[in-house]
Amino acid sequence: MAQTGFCDSKALLDLHKKERRVPLRTWANSCLPKERCPPAESMERWEMVPKAEQDSKWVRVPLSAEEGIILDYAQMNTTHADGPKEEAMLRCLHGLQDLRILVPSLLRHEMELAMDKLGLIYDRTYAWDIFSDMMRSQLRDTFPSADLPNPFTENTRAILVDWLIQVHEVFHFSEESLYLAVHLLNRCLRQIKVSVASLQLLGVVCLFVAGKKEECLLPEVSELCYLMENAYTKHQLLRMERRVLCGLKFNLSHCPPLHFLLLSASIARCSNKMVWMARYLLELSLLEGQCVMFLPVQLAGAALRLARLVLQEPSTPESEAAWCISSTIHVGSEATLLKIMQILAVAAARARTRETRATYIKFSTADTMCVSHHPALKGAPCLLGLTSMQT
Repeated sequence: MAQTGFCDSKALLDLHKKERRVPLRTWANSCLPKERCPPAESMERWEMVPKAEQDSKWVRVPLSAEEGIILDYAQMNTTHADGPKEEAMLRCLHGLQDLRILVPSLLRHEMELAMDKLGLIYDRTYAWDIFSDMMRSQLRDTFPSADLPNPFTENTRAILVDWLIQVHEVFHFSEESLYLAVHLLNRCLRQIKVSVASLQLLGVVCLFVAGKKEECLLPEVSELCYLMENAYTKHQLLRMERRVLCGLKFNLSHCPPLHFLLLSASIARCSNKMVWMARYLLELSLLEGQCVMFLPVQLAGAALRLARLVLQEPSTPESEAAWCISSTIHVGSEATLLKIMQILAVAAARARTRETRATYIKFSTADTMCVSHHPALKGAPCLLGLTSMQT
């Protein structure tokens, strides 16, 4: 486990060792989600709308690339119900290639069912609009390269992310908090001047800020300092939080690749084991500095494809048809997806012996179906044509 510290050469706490686990109280988010039903006033106003207007159809209208929009919709007059069929095209922006022609009505229907099943929407009417916004929002904060400013290295960043995964597990935060925290960390390393001695403090602050956005319960600042063996004071932590928020201009929005993964897996009718395997591979991407250049939807698509290749589950005509529909979401060229799959395959093959093993341990439990112990992961690079020299 990573033992390199960032402040006065102190070692990072290995939270997977029971004898050193910090005695923090459990932060299980036991709050049950509220019943997802529209307010009574909204329902009354909706019932007053004529039935013809409620049933009005929607037609997709592609917008200009300058607006940074992948796809959008405009209401179609009901008197032209027999007009042209809906067009369906994912616009690949900012250098994306391989335009996919979709089956609009089928994909839209499957997307509505998937979002409803995952509890991501209140009303199916807005499912496709939400998905469109997810596709647009991932283009706002992209990284042109994986290079880190001096004096940081990929190994230093991987050690910090590995430790943050352990802290995240201690707090029982949601997975969205982890992906948001690492995303904020990637942005801060490129936009804020931070010394190596303050790197651990920056990582904890990113997780703290992500928790404020995603969680119901938060740890005390003093407990965060205790996790860092009191190498930093409360004042230093709060001052770093102010620097992060001002440096990022309070822009904390991020659509995690996990959402695209779960949507794609639901549409593709993937088994539970395949979903857990894909989630494991996707979390491994957080440790890989090269993956910051790719879009969340591309990372999700590559993780799901690699999981399918590793498990080699028997398929049926129905499952193949569902997979084809799901694959249309993963924008980008086949070469891009293959490159990501190769990165994840090498990371999975090395995970057992690497110093940063938090994700490997996390996905080795019965709750995750022990996917990190799957024997086929050792030869995952060979499945993609990589030689032992490349791994």
